[in-house]
Parts: sequence; C-alpha cells; structure tokens
Amino acid sequence: MNAPLRHRLRAAADRHDRDAGAATLFVIGLSTMLLVLAGLVVDGGLAINARAQAADVAEQAARAGAQEIDENVLRDTGQIELGDAAAGRAEDFLVASGFVADGGQIGDIDVVGDEITVGVTRQYDTMLLSLIGFNQFSIAAEATARPAVGIDAEL
Repeated sequence: MNAPLRHRLRAAADRHDRDAGAATLFVIGLSTMLLVLAGLVVDGGLAINARAQAADVAEQAARAGAQEIDENVLRDTGQIELGDAAAGRAEDFLVASGFVADGGQIGDIDVVGDEITVGVTRQYDTMLLSLIGFNQFSIAAEATARPAVGIDAEL
C-alpha cells in the first residue's frame, strides 16, 4: 500500500474516532427532554384535573353554606343575610365530602351579608416531574355563593 493512501485512511480513521459517542450524547439529551415533556403533559393534566375538583368542592361547600339564611332577619326586615351557621355548614360539607380526608385543607370561609366565600387548598404529588426534583405543588380554589330568591332577583 502506498504512503499517501495509508495517510488518507489513517486521517479518516482519526476523524471517525473524534465523533465516537456523539450520537450517544444526542440520544441521552433527547430522551431526557422527552421525559421532561411527558412529565409536563402527564402531571400538568393531572394538576388541571385536581384544580377542577378543588374548585368543584369549594363551589358545593359555598352553596351548602348559602342555604343557611337568617330567618329572623328575613322576617323582620325582608333582607336576606346568611346566619351564623353558614360557615359551619360549609366546613361540615368539606369534611363530609371526603375532601379533608383526601389531604385537602380548608382555607378561609368568609360570610359577609348574603355571600359566603370558601377557599380550599390541596398539595398535589407529581408522578414524572418528581424525577427532576419537582415533587409537589399546591393547588388552591375559591368559590362564592349567595342565596337566590326568585327569578326576578337574579340576573
């Protein structure tokens, strides 16, 4: 074999050795990115679902509390106000619904006039994002309700 051909073959082999492992790094990087993307999709979807469930529970608790109209004020003045038991009824609903037993926390329950506002929070444990250090995040929801007193009194 002549020297120039041998030199060209050796140069080609040297260039090939410098590229060794480049595809492996590319596949590892791409796999990591796809895993993070899958985590965002899966955990993001579950978080949206958990947020909707927390909002649903807060709305139902607020509606339950809005049923506690102060009958004495209604009879005396004709005005609708929620009674002292409204906050207790909303809290009882949250406990009875299993929200607290499932790890939910009752936030503020505020009764002002004829409105009750119920806030709830829940910690959500991630599935795939925990592989990169995001173990959990907090989901909060708030709902307000007031009693409806006839068709012409509502918009």
